[in-house]
Amino acid sequence: MSDTLHIQHGVASHGHSGEPHVHHHKETFISKYIFSMDHKMIAKQFLVTGIIWAIIGGLFSVLFRLQLGFPDQSFPILETFFGRWAEGGKIKPEFYYALTTMHGTVLIFFVLTAGLSGTFANLLIPLQVGARDMASPFMNMLSYWMFFAASIVMLSSLFTQTGPAAGGWTVYPPLSALGLASQGSKSGMDLWIIAMTLFVASQLLGGLNYISTILNMRTKGMSMTRLPLTIWALLFTAILGVLSFPVLLSGLVLLMFDRHLGTSFYLSDIFVAGQALPNEGGSAILYQHLFWFLGHPEVYIIIMPTMGLASEILAINSRKPIFGYMAMIASLMAICVLAFLVWAHHMFVTGMNPFLGSVFVLLTLLIAIPSAIKVFNWITTIWRGNIRFTPGMLFAIGFVSIFISGGLTGIFLGNSTIDIHLHDTMFVIAHFHIVMGVSAFFGMFAGIYHWFPKMFGRYMNNTLGYIHFWVTIVCAYLIFWPMHYQGFAGMPRRYLDKSSWVSFGQFHSLDAMITVVTIIVFAVQLMFVFNYFYSMYKGRRVRTQNPWDATTLEWTTPIHPGHGNWDGEIPEVHRWAYDYGKDGRDFIPQTEPVGENESSH
Repeated sequence: MSDTLHIQHGVASHGHSGEPHVHHHKETFISKYIFSMDHKMIAKQFLVTGIIWAIIGGLFSVLFRLQLGFPDQSFPILETFFGRWAEGGKIKPEFYYALTTMHGTVLIFFVLTAGLSGTFANLLIPLQVGARDMASPFMNMLSYWMFFAASIVMLSSLFTQTGPAAGGWTVYPPLSALGLASQGSKSGMDLWIIAMTLFVASQLLGGLNYISTILNMRTKGMSMTRLPLTIWALLFTAILGVLSFPVLLSGLVLLMFDRHLGTSFYLSDIFVAGQALPNEGGSAILYQHLFWFLGHPEVYIIIMPTMGLASEILAINSRKPIFGYMAMIASLMAICVLAFLVWAHHMFVTGMNPFLGSVFVLLTLLIAIPSAIKVFNWITTIWRGNIRFTPGMLFAIGFVSIFISGGLTGIFLGNSTIDIHLHDTMFVIAHFHIVMGVSAFFGMFAGIYHWFPKMFGRYMNNTLGYIHFWVTIVCAYLIFWPMHYQGFAGMPRRYLDKSSWVSFGQFHSLDAMITVVTIIVFAVQLMFVFNYFYSMYKGRRVRTQNPWDATTLEWTTPIHPGHGNWDGEIPEVHRWAYDYGKDGRDFIPQTEPVGENESSH
């Protein structure tokens, strides 16, 4: 390897021995910011696109919360936004479905999958394994542009005559398979399916790239067990995505066939307005199996990267090695396997064989074990640590807190007997919003505050960061905790107006409180967005190469790394990523050779 010249998109390196010959191409605005093949720029593209989608998806929830909190009032602002879908300032029930559908789809797929994995896998994998770029920078660029195309199609569905898709984010047939069924099952649903198809293509291109980069492009000395946990988490996330997204795609292709080619994969014995449809022999339950075979791994695709980010940030800011490194990897691996064996717990009330249900209950409760191991290790890592409460650290600690709170309610739902009562109530909303909505956002915020100096060579504003953290964690609990009680009382999800039920009258003031808090928390997220874009240009400059005193390789690059990351040769690795507080030293970088009296990992 020492004599061969590796030339890759303008960057060349003589293996490890020779000095690299860097070929500078004149960069234009388009080659640098738009069709960029630099993994760091692609990470920023994913993040900014994700932020835009988060504002849109979050705004939808604020607008329909207005109606849920104050069902008897009218809000002219709703008519301003939605026109005839909110005539007289009240959202129409069928449009409420469209809003909840788009809210779920956008935040789950476009923000917490593409925005989260796309950002941190692209930013951190080459920098932390010691590679000049991804295995295929071109495929990487293609991955972003497929996501961008999916975004354009999904956005355009909001402006169709009949409105966006309105079958819930899971788009179950027969509602989604019949254009006659509702306004939201017409062209909006077609655009939803096309956008999701493009999105799956984007995820597969990205995922294959992440896997091959981690397996094949680690620098000299970087064995798999010396990798930071961020990289392990992103590896398993990519594996989950590559194995499960094609199943969703097949389900959506069959749905498209049922919609337009007259097939009967999901349709049988259906009457619309008294007229019998010719379809017979299909099963709507088949779609649920195909959807949840992606849908359950999907929630781990969302949470696993944040587990990796939290592990890294907690260790760095506790000035202690991560506790139970190998157990952390093993638990990620266990989650990766079990994630594929629990999907039918979403389907306990579909008439499933109770014995089969009991198998899924057992597997579902088993997945709590690796999660609990991780929580124990995080708490043990910060136990008696010399903790630095940076905004990133606070969000990492908040992530653990919220992950515990949301995970505990999953034990309720994982028991099929209890789920018969709780299924499709507000309890389910409370559970998954806390455990994979709020906690994943907390992990993402932690990562953004922590790696912002690497991305832009500046710091985000700390004061705004602290306000962001405290208001968000308090409001998150205020919004979603009360929903558990509504669920216990049997209040169904996906209903626009519950005011006609006498039994839920006790919750009117609670719903109003939740709405007020939602508006406050949304305003604070806009403050974070301001902080992000303002700090990009006006933030305090980073003066040192390694601002957090971290051990990993990304902090050995220049403050503003060029395309290719390291000016000279790629550093060699001699130890694991967590040598903090060792031999009387605060930290020892991975690049420092192991001393004679030292034990190396």
